[in-house]
Amino acid sequence: MGKNDTKVKVINDHGPMGFIMFVAYIGAAIYFVQQAAGFWAVILALLKAAVWPAYVMYHVLGLLGV
Repeated sequence: MGKNDTKVKVINDHGPMGFIMFVAYIGAAIYFVQQAAGFWAVILALLKAAVWPAYVMYHVLGLLGV
């Protein structure tokens, strides 16, 4: 081994949070798709399901005065 060889140990333990976010996306997608009528409305519903946490955080921070 040369003097520039290094070993890097990567620990990725975000699995549980990823699962919670996935379940939240699925729930939001079901909610928004139920209200959709037509193909493009379903596509828009899936996009809404992906970005709804941003709207929630925006309004929460607005209420907190941040």
